[in-house]
Amino acid sequence: MDIQFTDEQELLRSSIQRLLRDQYDFDTRRKIIATEEGWSRKHWDGFAELGLLAAPFPEEFGGLGEGPLASMIIMQEFGRNLVVEPFFETIVLAGGVIEQAGSSAQREELLPEMTAGKATWALAWAERGSRYDLNNVTTVGERHGDEYVLSGDKAAVIGAPWADKLIVSARTSGDPRDRSGVSLFIVDRQSANLHLQSFKTIDARRAAEITLRGVRVPASRMLGEEGTGVAVLEACRDRAIAALCAEAVGAMTELNSATLEYTKTRKQFGVALGTFQVLQHRMVDMFIALEESISLTQHLNLTLAANEPGSSKLASGAKSKVGGAARFVGEQAVQLHGGMGMSDELNVGHYFKRIASINIQFGDPAYHLMRYAREN
Repeated sequence: MDIQFTDEQELLRSSIQRLLRDQYDFDTRRKIIATEEGWSRKHWDGFAELGLLAAPFPEEFGGLGEGPLASMIIMQEFGRNLVVEPFFETIVLAGGVIEQAGSSAQREELLPEMTAGKATWALAWAERGSRYDLNNVTTVGERHGDEYVLSGDKAAVIGAPWADKLIVSARTSGDPRDRSGVSLFIVDRQSANLHLQSFKTIDARRAAEITLRGVRVPASRMLGEEGTGVAVLEACRDRAIAALCAEAVGAMTELNSATLEYTKTRKQFGVALGTFQVLQHRMVDMFIALEESISLTQHLNLTLAANEPGSSKLASGAKSKVGGAARFVGEQAVQLHGGMGMSDELNVGHYFKRIASINIQFGDPAYHLMRYAREN
């Protein structure tokens, strides 16, 4: 599959490429992740000014109305440049949940400040021992008058140290593994009795373990109807997988390009590495893995954009296939670059670490292969 993008989509892609080429090279990225904050507010504001943060949303919020296709284009270019700013966490995850489940008043209040770059968000859904099950929630939300009191722990919340607001899943009824009874709440990160233990991830981003001990949230800050949060999170997972696959495709594109260039110039036994037939075969396999991943990613995003049935199963198939292909490409790129492939000075190792991180978000390839098989 090779879809034909509209003029507006091609303009979006070229605008991102130009911005990142001029302002976000690998050295700039290394300086950003070396700072205490670990991300750049300046670049985030630049993304907002260019309209990237609004692009996936409907036109009434200043967007292009392109939905998953805009996210795919942006995430692919961000993957090529190893962008660390929280577009995925804020726009794809939190923004998607608010657009889907938020009331009219919540959307009108929250989406404009999000698209303007004035607020960053994180989605706190995972818990220790829950694996990738969205309904395995032990965090409790108890109703007290016109507010809820949240108590529990959330694990490995990507982007939480950067976030102004969190979307937290909590059980308002039922047993810990019940599908029904999970609700979603908007929580200010500076709320009393909410504590973060921040850490750096393998791909140089930031995440946190979150502890909630009696955090009070107004009932008006619930997203959607009480007890229906799992269905919202399932739709969010499908969109997240589509965006992560696009980011992986971007990383694979750069790894293939860098490896091809390296084997053309690096000599062994007096000849370029690229002249050895066995290495040529490897690079052909890398190219095929990339092309298959591009097709699957485009197919998934088109399916989501059209609201076609079967998108959840397709998402699992794509996560498994693209995840395996990305790992293969990353491993081959590192090996063909030799020892320097994992050095901090070379971008190849950074792409490999980002791919490893992508592969465990919202379910690793093995998990989604089993999920895909169960739905047959």
